[in-house]
Amino acid sequence: MELEARVLRAAGGFGRTRRLLAVASWLPCVALGLALSSNPLLTARPAHHCRPDPTLLPPVLRALRGPPLLDASVPRLGPTRALSPCLLLRYPAEPTNPTVPSVPSPDGTLPCTRGWHYALPIAGLRRSPVTQWNLVCGDSWKVPLQHISHLLGCLLGSVLLGAGCDWFGRRTVFVASLVLATVLCTGEALAAHFPALLALQLLQGGALAGASLALYVARLELCDPVHRLAYSSGAGLCWVLGVLLLPGLAVLAQDWRLLQGLSALVTGLLLLFWGFPALLPESPCWLIATGQVARARRILWHFAEASGVDPEHGSLEDSSLATGKMPTCDRRAGLEKPYVTYVPVPTTTELAELAIGTTWPWYHSALGLLHTHVTWRNVLILGISSLVGGGIQASFLRSLALHETSFYLPYFLEASLEAVAIICLLVTADRWGRRLVLLLGTLVTGLASLLLLAGTQQLPGWVTLPLSVLGLLASQTTSVLSSLFAAEVCPTVMRGTGLGLVLGAGSLGRAATPLTEMAGQHGFFLQHTVFASLAILALLCILLLPETCSRALPVSLEDADHLRRSPRLFARQPQDHLPLLLPSS
Repeated sequence: MELEARVLRAAGGFGRTRRLLAVASWLPCVALGLALSSNPLLTARPAHHCRPDPTLLPPVLRALRGPPLLDASVPRLGPTRALSPCLLLRYPAEPTNPTVPSVPSPDGTLPCTRGWHYALPIAGLRRSPVTQWNLVCGDSWKVPLQHISHLLGCLLGSVLLGAGCDWFGRRTVFVASLVLATVLCTGEALAAHFPALLALQLLQGGALAGASLALYVARLELCDPVHRLAYSSGAGLCWVLGVLLLPGLAVLAQDWRLLQGLSALVTGLLLLFWGFPALLPESPCWLIATGQVARARRILWHFAEASGVDPEHGSLEDSSLATGKMPTCDRRAGLEKPYVTYVPVPTTTELAELAIGTTWPWYHSALGLLHTHVTWRNVLILGISSLVGGGIQASFLRSLALHETSFYLPYFLEASLEAVAIICLLVTADRWGRRLVLLLGTLVTGLASLLLLAGTQQLPGWVTLPLSVLGLLASQTTSVLSSLFAAEVCPTVMRGTGLGLVLGAGSLGRAATPLTEMAGQHGFFLQHTVFASLAILALLCILLLPETCSRALPVSLEDADHLRRSPRLFARQPQDHLPLLLPSS
C-alpha cells in the first residue's frame, strides 16, 4: 500500500492529468444513468378499459349511434357494482319494452373481445411494450417479469463483470460492456416478440451494470484519499442528471423503440470517445497490484509528463519508482531497519517480488474472499446494508403512491432525493466518517419503516407522507454509501469482485418488489417486515466495520485484513487496534 502511494506521488500525485480524467469520467455517467433507468418508463401501465363490442348489443341499441352507448366505461352500475377495466359489459338480448327505445341495464360482464383502450400518453410514450403486446389484465404478470429480468441482469452483470475487472482490467471490461450494450439496445429496438425483449433486457442490464461498475472503480483508483468522495459524488450527480433527462427524451421520442434506439446511439457515442486510452487509461493501481509493471510504468510516465513533473529530478526514492529503479531490502545483522539500496529492475518478476513486508499478489478469484479474516465479513455487512437500502425503497414509494397516482411525481421525487442523498454524503461522510453516516442512515431507515409498518392504518396522511420521504432519503443514502464503503474496504486485486457483490445485493433487494407484484401484492406486508428486520440487523453489524475515511486504498488481501474497527465510534487514530481480531499471517 505504501509502495503504490509512492509510485503515484512520483507520477505527479493527484495532479492536473488525473483530475481531468476523473472529471471526464463523469460524462459517461449521464448516458449510463439514462440507459439503465429506462425500464420504469417501458413498463408504466396506462389507464385502460375494454373496447366495446357492438355484436353484444341488442338490435335496438345497435341502431342507436353515438359514443356514449358504445363506450364500455359510460354505463353506471350503481354504488354497489364496480366496472372492471378487464371485463366487457353484457346486455340483455331484448329490452324490457320493445316499443320504448330505452337503454337497458347490463346484466353481467364478459372477457374483452375487441382488446383494450388505453389512456395515452403514459410516461411520455404513446407506444410502449405494455400497449403493443397488451400486457394488462390476464397478461399483467408479464410486466413485473420484465422488471425482474432487468434487475436480474444487473445482478449478474455486477457479479460476473465485477470479477472480470479484477482479471482483465477496468478499461477492458468498460469498453467490452459498452460494445455489448450498444448491440443489445439496438436489438431491443427491433425485438419482435416479448420473450425476445425479456432476454435482451436481461443481457443489456448486465452489460450496463458492468460498464458502470468498471468506470466507478477506475475513477476511485485515480483519486487520492482526500478527493475520493468529492469525485464519486460528482459522478453520482451526473447519473441523477441522466435519470432526470430521460422523461424529456421519452416525450420527444413518443415510441419505445425509438427511445431504445436513442439509448443505443448514446452508448455508441460513449464507445466512440471513451474507447481511446487517452480518455480512460487502464488503472495503474490495478496494474501494479497484479504485477504488470511495464504497462503501469508507461501510464505513470505519461501522468508525470502531462502534470509537468520530471521524476528524474525528484527525490532518489520517487525517481527510482517512476524510472524503473526500485528499492531492495537487506536486513543486516545488528540493524533494526532494513538497509535499502536502489537497483534497476529489468523484469516484472523482480519488481513483483520486491517489497518491505508485502508480497504483491497476482489474480484472485472470488473464492479468495473466503480465505480472508476480515474482508469477507466487511463485504457481507455492506451487502446486507445494500440489500436493505435497495429493497426497502419500494415500501416508502408505495406509501407515497397512496397520496399521488401520477407517474411523474414518484419518479422525479425518487431521483431528486437521490441527488439530495449524494449531497448529504458529500457534506458529512468526510467530516463524520463513513461508518457513522452509514449507521445513522440505517437507523433512520429502520425507524421510518417500523413506524410505517406499525401505524399504516392509524397515522394521518400528513404524517405518513414526510415519514415516507425521510425513509426514502435515508435508504438511498445507505445504498450510495454502501457502494463507496465497499470499494474502499476491498483490496485492489479484488475491488471489482467485492463491489460487484454489494451492488448485486442491492439489485436483489429491488427485485423483491416485482416478485410481490406477481403474487398479487399478497406478500407485501411480509416483504416490508423482512427488510425492516434486516435493517435492525445491519444496524448492529455496521459497528464492526473499519473506518476508511482519508485512508489509502488497500492493495492486497493482507492490507485489507489489516483494516480494523476502532474501539470508539469517534476514534481519531490513524490506525485501528483491536486485540481480539489478529491480522492474517
